[in-house]
Amino acid sequence: MGNSEQAHWSQMQEAGTVAGMRFLYWLYRIFGRPVFSLVMYPVALYFVLFRAQQRNASLQYLRANHAYQVASKYQPTCSKRKPNYISVLIHFKHFAEVILDKLLGWLIDIEESDFVLSNQALVNTLLNDSRGQLIVGSHFGNLEFCRGFMQRYKSKVINILLYDKHAGNFVKIMQKENADSRLNVFQVDEFDVTTIMMLKEKVAKGEWVFIAGDRVPLSGLERTVDVNFLGKPAPLPIGPYMLAKALACPMVYMFAYRDKTHNNKVFFDVTAVCDSLTLSRKNKLDDITKYAQLFADKLQQHSLRAPYQWFNFYNFWQPQALHESPNHRDK
Repeated sequence: MGNSEQAHWSQMQEAGTVAGMRFLYWLYRIFGRPVFSLVMYPVALYFVLFRAQQRNASLQYLRANHAYQVASKYQPTCSKRKPNYISVLIHFKHFAEVILDKLLGWLIDIEESDFVLSNQALVNTLLNDSRGQLIVGSHFGNLEFCRGFMQRYKSKVINILLYDKHAGNFVKIMQKENADSRLNVFQVDEFDVTTIMMLKEKVAKGEWVFIAGDRVPLSGLERTVDVNFLGKPAPLPIGPYMLAKALACPMVYMFAYRDKTHNNKVFFDVTAVCDSLTLSRKNKLDDITKYAQLFADKLQQHSLRAPYQWFNFYNFWQPQALHESPNHRDK
C-alpha cells in the first residue's frame, strides 16, 4: 500500500475555495435545494476524477459496508450490486448536501418537526438533565444541525472539541454568515492539564462537551484500541474515554443524519452509556475497548442503515503493518 494511502487524515488539504463555497450557498438561496442538489453532481464528479485518496477511501468503505450487508443478509438497504465509482459519486454528493446543512443549521429556523427521534423518552431525559454531559459523536451525518437546535432553542451550551485547521475556508463562511456558529468551538490537538480543567469547569456548570470518537488521534495509532467495524479490525481513539474518566460526568453516544425512510428528516439517535466512566488500573485497555466497541457497534448500525452518510474520506482500516508496530499497544 502506497504512502498516499497511509497519510493521516489531518494531512489532507481542504477542498474548495471560499469563493466556490459562497457561490454554492448563493445558488441554494436563489434557486432552492432541488437545483443545488443537481449542481452537486458535477461538483462530486470533480472529486471522483481528481481526488484519488478520497475516492479510494470512499470506495473502500462502501465496499466494506456492502460486503458486510451481504454476509449478514442485512435488510433493507442490501443490494446485490457491488459499489463502484458511481457509488462514490453519490457518496460525495451526499457529503456536499451535509456541508450545506452545516451552514443551514445556523442560518434558518430549525423546528422540532424537522427531527425524528429514535427514543423520545431518552431525549427528554437528556434535555431535562441539569448535569454536564460528554457527547461522543462521529463524522456520520450532521451533528451541527443538532448543535444549532440545542443552543438556540433548548438553552444547552455545547462545547465542540475538534481539529479543523484543514477546514479554514468552511470556517470563514460560517463566521461570516453567523458569528455564533463558532462559539464554544475549541481547537484541540492534545489534552493537557489546562484543557482538562477548563472542560471540568464547563461540565460543572451543566454544559455539554462534544468529541468525535471515530478518528485516529494526531499522535497516531499509539493511542488507539482495535475494534471490529464492518467485519474488520479498525483503530478507534482512546481519548474520548480518558476524557470521560477525567470529567466524571455522564457519557452519551449521539448520531444525527437525514434519513430517507423518514421523508429525509433528521434522524436523531441517543444512547446513554454511563453516569460516570470508571477504568480499572489492571484492565484499563480492556475497559476502554469495551466502550469503544459499543461506539463502533452504534456507528456500524447507522452506517448500514444509511451507507452514504459516513464521511471519513481516509484509510479508516489502517495498514496491517502499522497495527503490528511495537508501539501500537504502548499506551
